[in-house]
Amino acid sequence: MEPLDAIDKQLLRLLQNDAKQTTKELAAHLGLTLSPVYERVRRLENLGYIKQYIAVLDKNLLGQPITTFCQVSMRYHDKAFIDKFEEEVQKLEEVQECYHMAGQVDFLLKIHVGSLNEYHDFVKYKLSQIENIGVLNSTFVLKEIKRDIGYHIQ
Repeated sequence: MEPLDAIDKQLLRLLQNDAKQTTKELAAHLGLTLSPVYERVRRLENLGYIKQYIAVLDKNLLGQPITTFCQVSMRYHDKAFIDKFEEEVQKLEEVQECYHMAGQVDFLLKIHVGSLNEYHDFVKYKLSQIENIGVLNSTFVLKEIKRDIGYHIQ
């Protein structure tokens, strides 16, 4: 992997803060002309540093104010069951994030729904239908204190 220079890192910081900036705006911040900035952005995309450009939406305005973290423990831990769970959880639109964990739980899911009733139905009719789930433990967010979707770039 090619190492990042100081300009690449600054460019990533700028894009991470506001990906809607034009190449002209980025060039002005970096003190460069358009062409090298354009080439650097394309290089960073091709190298995989930039995965996608997204809009961060407001969950409350979208009617999904309930954030839940659900810890899932599997009954059996062979590859086929784990692969099947990973495949099935991809299909659940309520699941925003899913992590395979080391420790007492196997998976941690971040789920957004509109109400506790919706969460109940999600667990009852969708999540619990996935084979091999042993234990589900749900915790509900009372207040979001910090939410930073960016990475610290040194």
